[in-house]
Amino acid sequence: MTAEEQLKKDEQFMRKALVEAQQAYDDGEIPVGAVIVCNDRIISRAHNLTETLCDVTAHAEMQAITSAANMLGGKYLTDCTLYVTVEPCPMCAGAIGWAQIPRIVFGAADEKRGYRAFAPNVLHPKAQVTAGILGDECAMLMKEFFKNRR
Repeated sequence: MTAEEQLKKDEQFMRKALVEAQQAYDDGEIPVGAVIVCNDRIISRAHNLTETLCDVTAHAEMQAITSAANMLGGKYLTDCTLYVTVEPCPMCAGAIGWAQIPRIVFGAADEKRGYRAFAPNVLHPKAQVTAGILGDECAMLMKEFFKNRR
């Protein structure tokens, strides 16, 4: 697959994650969305549910990992790619590492709470990270959410 084809595919799946983020936004949750893809098929979709479930661990990535593991019948997601609208936090990055997800694609960087600032080595050592896919759109949704909350 060429780099251009990969970018097109990444943007396609990130748009699906953005749909999830919009759902979180509409529900009053911090607008982060995630999808997990296996063999070019979405096997899990999720968004933040921390307010809904009153659970600080109910981040989009955690929900997506649990759902994907249930779908595949195992805890390791070694043939999957995670698409998430915002850089994972250290907690989520740890779970991504434990699940052995080999490829992580995120939209907007999280300078304040992202894993790269606090736990840059927490992912699986062979994991590949692609940052900035539809980053402006992902960041805009977050900025709009927090602007409206203030």
